Amino acid sequence: MEPARGDGSTELGELIGRLAGDEEMDRETRRRLLGRLARLLGQGARRAGAAGIARGRWLADLLLEAAPHIPIRDLETLGRHHHGLSGEDLADNLVKVAGNATTAVGAAGGALAAVEFAAPPLLLTAPAQIAAETLVVAAIEVKLIAELHEVYGVSVQGSGTVRGAAFVTSWARQRGVNPLEGGTFTSALGSAAKAALRKRMMRTFGRHMTTMGPLLTGAAAGAALNRAATRALAAKVRHDLRGSAEELPPPLDGTFG
Repeated sequence: MEPARGDGSTELGELIGRLAGDEEMDRETRRRLLGRLARLLGQGARRAGAAGIARGRWLADLLLEAAPHIPIRDLETLGRHHHGLSGEDLADNLVKVAGNATTAVGAAGGALAAVEFAAPPLLLTAPAQIAAETLVVAAIEVKLIAELHEVYGVSVQGSGTVRGAAFVTSWARQRGVNPLEGGTFTSALGSAAKAALRKRMMRTFGRHMTTMGPLLTGAAAGAALNRAATRALAAKVRHDLRGSAEELPPPLDGTFG
């Protein structure tokens, strides 16, 4: 069942959340939902203006708005969905699944760019499906980061909006969230975090320009680059989380190894 139509920002968040979720999705469904997301983004680009798009502000704001819609599983659910795995084995499997998901989005985005697609107005020099692919890949990686925090027992408390902002910031900085640092998590990002997020969004957007290659070469390039980037991000975050987990009290059941 596809997200209900309503407020544009709500539908954008629901579409991004669904494309980043755990649902088994065939290639045609993924391509159709990416196309729908691209059409919505094309409409929003007119309101954002060229300056907001070029500096990454628009894409950064959209990811923050979508973050509460990204389905994050707790440790118990993760273990159940991954055949009882725990600890590093579970983390390995999460990275593998996320890499497969970003690979599939890269391939779908490249396929969209390779055919005659009724694209909405261009976002600067790139069609809106590149922005759609960028947001969905970012959301998949934010979800991965959040679930890795569950695996390593590094808890981030707060509402969905607050936790979403924390994990989006973690994604932008390619670092784990350190719960031992001073301060309280809020949904309002500071100027440094906003700058890091805008920079990261534009770097990811630029990487997805490879999907504009002729025929299906763009699909192959987009898939390979997405997979490599997801694995590299996961390695950095896991390194941080291992350090944070060592400073926290051990889990009561002693299952993490």
